[in-house]
Amino acid sequence: MEFADEKILAFLNEAEKQRQPSDIRTGPVRVGQRYYEFEQKVFFEDKLKIYIPRDFSDMPEEQRKLKYPYEQRPQIIQSDETGVINFTLTRIDQELDDESVEELTDGMKAMMKRANPSNVFYSDGTEYADGKPIGYFEFKGTALDGYVYYIMFFLEFEGETVMGTFCCLYADYADWRDTAFQVIRTISIVKEEEGDAIL
Repeated sequence: MEFADEKILAFLNEAEKQRQPSDIRTGPVRVGQRYYEFEQKVFFEDKLKIYIPRDFSDMPEEQRKLKYPYEQRPQIIQSDETGVINFTLTRIDQELDDESVEELTDGMKAMMKRANPSNVFYSDGTEYADGKPIGYFEFKGTALDGYVYYIMFFLEFEGETVMGTFCCLYADYADWRDTAFQVIRTISIVKEEEGDAIL
């Protein structure tokens, strides 16, 4: 009888999960033990749009210097209140077109492997957002916080490279992984015509 109760409980838990909204664009989404509401935010002169948790904000300068001690720290760091969960975006003055995204991603992954052989790499590939290819790879690395889970991604923007990252504690990666990939898939670029139409 006890075994049957456990099966029923597991079934009910699974049914509850199925009922919860899972699309970050349509309502609050449960990540781990809490719910996050996502909103579309705009960056790089309002030309790149991406859905990020509403309560994430620009990481304060002092915290940026501690978390990213090198001078070339990301231009945009959207962080939760703890500073542990981040989405970053950096525009790099390096030419890129959609056809070369995969090659760049493979090269960056190889470079990261050489730079830190202790990193553990997982999947890599190409996601598509608004018809644009976005190359990515995911890995586990070490940081001041202990083990950290990262997704690095790359896309073409106005003929140049945008590099993005998502990171959280490795202990939380199972909660965040699918949601972080959803965020990446919400990226859209405002075309020149759209910009003109707004004026």
